[in-house]
Amino acid sequence: MTTPPPAARHTPIEDVHALLIGTSFIAVGLTLLKAAGLVTGGVAGVALIVSYLTHWPVGVVFFLLNIPFYVLAQRTLGWVFTGKTLATNLLLMALAWGMPHWLKVTGVDPVFAAVFGGTIIGMGILALARHKSSVGGVGVLALYLQERRGISAGKVQMAADCLVVIAAFAVIDWDKLLLSILSAVALSVVIIANHKPGRYEGY
Repeated sequence: MTTPPPAARHTPIEDVHALLIGTSFIAVGLTLLKAAGLVTGGVAGVALIVSYLTHWPVGVVFFLLNIPFYVLAQRTLGWVFTGKTLATNLLLMALAWGMPHWLKVTGVDPVFAAVFGGTIIGMGILALARHKSSVGGVGVLALYLQERRGISAGKVQMAADCLVVIAAFAVIDWDKLLLSILSAVALSVVIIANHKPGRYEGY
């Protein structure tokens, strides 16, 4: 049996392209969820909850909440991963600030926002993970546990997402809470189905 050649590593240009695309997906997904008054899981969900309560820009809240996770990322996954994650979060903060000016969502069906918004955020997170980056937060812990312990990143993400969405009951109605759970599930399904140990070797 012929041994397959080793996977070619991503080039710096490919990394930059993936980080731009992945971050843009996440920014659009967050815009849809906020327009529908929904939340999602992870630090993104916490940022939306805080944004609803304080009216602060969701991108700024997201960046501030992630500061402790940069330390965790550096200690567990190294400087390259941490540097890419920090760059991703700065870009996401800028995109989240600019998105309401570039994409004016005056009306969106909540079910569509939940499913499509959660899915596109999941695709963005997947693109980042495959280029050794993340949006920080639980994603850092999930990637660490998958790479070092073989525990599914998607399952860790889903468990954390459920806790965050349940906490959102303090700021949203029960019907939007159910749709937010749907959004978190849509996000996690993308990760569970597409980011498994040993499936992707392009880095």
